[in-house]
Amino acid sequence: MTTDTPARLLQLLSLLQTPREWPGGELADRLGVSRRTVRRDIDRLRELGYPVQATMGSDGGYRLVAGKAMPPLVLDDEEAVAIAVGLRAGAGHAIEGVDEASVRALAKLEQVLPARLRRRVSTLQAATTPLTSGDGALVAPETLTVMASAVAGRERLRFAYRAGDGTATRRLTEPYRLVSTGRRWYLVAYDLDRADWRTFRVDRVSEPFPTGARYEPRELPTGSAAEYLRLSMQRRQETYVFTVAFHEPVESVAARLPSWLGPLEPLPDGGCLLRAETGDRMEWVAVRLAMLGCEFTVREPRELVACVRELGTRMTRAAAGAGAGEGAGSVSGPGADGSREAPVPRP
Repeated sequence: MTTDTPARLLQLLSLLQTPREWPGGELADRLGVSRRTVRRDIDRLRELGYPVQATMGSDGGYRLVAGKAMPPLVLDDEEAVAIAVGLRAGAGHAIEGVDEASVRALAKLEQVLPARLRRRVSTLQAATTPLTSGDGALVAPETLTVMASAVAGRERLRFAYRAGDGTATRRLTEPYRLVSTGRRWYLVAYDLDRADWRTFRVDRVSEPFPTGARYEPRELPTGSAAEYLRLSMQRRQETYVFTVAFHEPVESVAARLPSWLGPLEPLPDGGCLLRAETGDRMEWVAVRLAMLGCEFTVREPRELVACVRELGTRMTRAAAGAGAGEGAGSVSGPGADGSREAPVPRP
């Protein structure tokens, strides 16, 4: 019999998180208490925000259902390790959609993991070799979690940084936001030594150390960290402008397009237009556009039109079989009249 009320509530909550309905008598037997005590404990859980649903009758019971807000979860060892490993794997490879929220969740989880479970997570991570794109921009999940905690806690962060030309420096910053571009993570922060805003590639950061010194966040020169990063990247590298017309409404395309590329402009025909500047390779942009899953037309530059046409031709050959269907369904490029449009069929 569990006489300690908090311990009993945790045990009851752990049982209710199993996706099934629990008869009151079975819960009473599991906990070693009366049915009346079970009812009181259920009421306590409801007061704490857990949506416990009760069904009446001889076959009735209790079950945990979805509520308006997410209450705290009780995880067993295996569940905690599985979630931590999954979050670390996603955060470490800058997968689009696995953004700062997942990094914050990982930081919170690792903060409360017992030492024995942290060792299990680290062992599993070390034994796993990911298949990456080969650009070398791997990020240690520990670095991301330290940064996320510093951002959330408004705590000054010190770290070693290696610039693109190999120059090594030490930085003292007020971290503002983490931003994922799909392939890489960046930290937008105020550099105290340089008295100015800076962006840092997280894969070039080492030895991140929260100093414990708190700060009041400064106002960014631009409206958002993503916009600041986009402008910063344009200033730092050789870029080119590309223009793409999508044959779907703004809302549909915006849900699939990384926000850092810039805003979409609605078109009279119901579609939308993207004018963006990037330093990414043309081939990478062509693949990203094809992966959006909506019809589009590349207007410029001609080099991107050629990349999209080549990609479409290769995909057509792959679908039709070697040597078959060379012309069917291929992506058209610049026409005889010099048009820069290349319509791409929906995958």
